[in-house]
This record gives sequence, structure tokens and C-alpha cells, in this order.
Amino acid sequence: MDQWFLVMLSNLLHLHNSLDPTTDTLSSTATSSASSTTSLLHSSSIAPLLLFTMASVLSHVASTRTPSSPSNSTTRRNKRRRNKNASDYSVAAFRALSTEHIWSLEPPLRDAQWRSLYGLSYPVFTTVVDKLKPHIAVSNLSLPSDYAVAMVLSRLAHGLSAKTLASRYSLEPYLVTKITNMVTRLLATKLYPEFIKIPVGRRRLVETTQSFEELTSLPNMCGAIDSSPVKLRSGPSSNPATYLSRYGYPSVLLQVVSDHKKIFWDVCVKAPGGTDDATHFRDSLLYQRLTSGDVVWDKVVNVRGHHVRPYVVGDWCYPLLPYLLTPYSPSGMGTPAQNLFDGMLMKGRSVVVEAIGLLKGRWTILQDLNVGLHHVPQTIVACCVLHNLCQIAREPEPEQWKDPDESGAQPRMLDSEKSLYFFGESLRQVLTEDLHQKLSTR
Repeated sequence: MDQWFLVMLSNLLHLHNSLDPTTDTLSSTATSSASSTTSLLHSSSIAPLLLFTMASVLSHVASTRTPSSPSNSTTRRNKRRRNKNASDYSVAAFRALSTEHIWSLEPPLRDAQWRSLYGLSYPVFTTVVDKLKPHIAVSNLSLPSDYAVAMVLSRLAHGLSAKTLASRYSLEPYLVTKITNMVTRLLATKLYPEFIKIPVGRRRLVETTQSFEELTSLPNMCGAIDSSPVKLRSGPSSNPATYLSRYGYPSVLLQVVSDHKKIFWDVCVKAPGGTDDATHFRDSLLYQRLTSGDVVWDKVVNVRGHHVRPYVVGDWCYPLLPYLLTPYSPSGMGTPAQNLFDGMLMKGRSVVVEAIGLLKGRWTILQDLNVGLHHVPQTIVACCVLHNLCQIAREPEPEQWKDPDESGAQPRMLDSEKSLYFFGESLRQVLTEDLHQKLSTR
């Protein structure tokens, strides 16, 4: 007999004796449970039958009841919490936020809330969605386009893993990865030509060179170049040493050229993190276009009898060329005129350092990239496109990510670059003399 039944029956029999004293079912301690039950059933009073029925029902309830445990309670609480979190990021919740609630807020509060979720303000977000929507539509995605873009932006802005995002949005991790790869690929291919352009148009070129001249007193500077390792969550299994940056972690190398507004006009991600800056530059499409004369800048200034075409500036890790000027010395051991030139050149170069800091500060996934190796380049380029969108829209600048201090040796001169080097050296000397004369007479 069920132990719960026996316990309850015993208690009920005590109650029965008090209700029907003519039937003494507990008269002897040697009486078995079976005889007690028979005696109870044959009593002349209705109370025993009623009590026996109650005992049977209570026994059945007790036998089917699952005892609770702290772990089960914790599991249920966690499940409720997960369901609540998932509901916060459901399509319905997103739709309510983006179509109803968002317009009831004042613009500063609205954009601040959206920026905290997706890394950019609501107007910039709608711009991204409008430009990607036609391309997403042909993919037959089961989710709304704006919801998919928002999910990917939240991953890029907060550095979330696919597993974490899947739990938050109640999706399978493989689907989150698929959507991330699709959206970043579209950003890196469809939007790149529109938002990352070499400043060849005269209006933009004049604006850029004049702004750099106001900053550095150097004429016809049109950009600043720099490279930065993008840390990988896990390096490749084959040739892992080639991906180790000079700071000791697995990475790929990002090369960008920025204008005075910290807007990138060229982006290249082609090399593992162990590659030096000069090699990466020489392997880039930008180098090929500059050396072949494919890039035509319609602006030439005369400096002390020399025709000076637009050029970019970099640090001592890059080769000295007519279209890429570098400092004389990384340690300030030159002449006063040379040190003055180096100081102004590095002042112009500071814009690209700040641009990279903003890029990694705004899209924190680039601080510890957690996507498949094959999708690393497109993810980085996608973040650069989004960075430009934010800079063009004059989004508030976040706290900059600080890369370790620059280090590296000056690159060796290639035989194919000897003539270019001498032209670059001549141009640098002319600009140095002109700068020293202009500033010394003020």
C-alpha cells in the first residue's frame, strides 16, 4: 500500500473513532492494516466510508505530485527570465519600438536610446535599412529586413557572439550566423562604392586639402594612412604564427586612409596580423592604382618652383614615395627644419589614428572579432562603411579605442621603387624648406 495512503488513513481512523465510538478500529495494536480497513468499511456509520474515500483521493494526489527541489525552482525562474528577455527582442517588441514608441520620444532621447541598442541613431538606421532592403528581399529571409539589420547591428556594436544573440532573439545560432554574414557582405559590397570613395572630385579634393593645410600648414595633403591589427577571438589552425600581431595576439591587418573628417576613403583587409605595414600597402589595390597613375587628382600646386600633386602621409613604417610622404626620423634626431616638418606631418596623420579609435570604439566587435575566418574581411569592411555613415551624419563620437603605441622599423627600399623614392625625397625636402620659411617669418 502507498505510504502516503497509510499515513493519511491512520490519521483519519483516529478522527473516525472520535466521530463513531461504536466502532473501535484501533482497539488493538496488533491489528493489521487490512483488518482495520475491513472494519472501517463494515461500520454502520457513514463517517468511515466518507473518510475512506477522502483518504483514497488524498493518496492519489500525493502519489502523483512531484516533489519540488531548489534546482527545479531555479530552472523555472531562469526559464521565465529567458522568456522575458527573448520577448524584449521579439519581432513584435521591435515593431512596437520602431513604429509607435520611437516617434513619441523627443529626437535626442529617441536617438540616444536607438544608439545604445544598435550603435547609431534612428535616422541613420533607417538609411541603412532602406539601402539594404532590396538586396535582403531577394534572399527570401523569413525575418523582416529591418529586424534582421537591427540584430546584426546590435552584434557589431556590442561584440556579442552568435550564441548569445541567438538566445536573446530566440533563434538558432546557425541562423544568426547566416544573417550576420549576409548583412555584413551586403554592407561591404553594395554600400562600399557609395560611402568609401577616393576624393577625386575637385570640390571634395579642394575641401580636403584646404582643411589639412589649416591643420598642418602643408599644402595639397589629401589623406592620412595607417594600419591596425584587428584581434581575432581564435586564430586559424594552419600557419597560426603568420596571424600573430606584433603585440602577441592573433589578428588580421586593417589598412585605412582617412580624410580630415575622419572618413575613410580607402579600406584594405588582405593580410594576416604578422604582416608589416609596408608589405600590406604594396599588396593593396591602392598602391597599384597610385603607381600606375590610375588615380588622377585634378589639383596641382606650385611650391618653390615644384609641381606638387595631392599626397597622403604616413608614419615611418611606410615607404617614402611621391604620393606617400613619411617623417625623416621616428626619434626626432633631424635638423630643426626636418623636426618641424615631422611634427606637422604627424599632426596630419593623427586624424587617421583617431578615426581607427572611433571605429573600434563604436563597433566593439572589432576589439575581439568572433566570426569565422572567411568572414573576417567583410565584417571589418562593413564596420568601416557604418563608421563613414556615422561620420557623414555627424553622429556623436564615442570614446576612442586606444591601440598600443606604434612600433616598427623603416621599410627597405625596393629596386622598383628607387626612382619613386628619389621623387618623394625631393618633394619632402621642398615642403620642408617651404614650411620652415613660412613659419619662421610669422
